[in-house]
Parts: sequence; C-alpha cells; structure tokens
Amino acid sequence: MNITFIMGEEEKIMETGGGSIKNLLQELEIPLETVVVKKNQQIVIEEEPLEEGDTIEVIRVIYGG
Repeated sequence: MNITFIMGEEEKIMETGGGSIKNLLQELEIPLETVVVKKNQQIVIEEEPLEEGDTIEVIRVIYGG
C-alpha cells in the first residue's frame, strides 16, 4: 500500500504494510509520545487504520519544563 508521508520539509511516497498509525510510527522508529499525526488533514489517534493513498503528516511536539 502506498501513502504520502510528510514530516517537516520532507515529503515522500512510501510503501507500507498497512496496519495503523501506531504500526507506521513503530516501523519508522518515531516515539508516539513526541508527535501529533494528521491523516488526510485531520488529527487522528494512533489506532487509526491506514488506507491506500492516505496522506500522513507527522508533527513533532516540542515540550520541556
């Protein structure tokens, strides 16, 4: 399955085995607690399923104390 993956200035078409947002982030070694994910311009939870042709945007959250 092909999706469009966006993170910062990087945008690429990538092939994934499907599953969920959580599976994709684990595959890319991106910690869930450090990002917000948008699927087709909508903020989604990590259990959201991936579908052919989706646009997934990963936004890093800056936090500190």
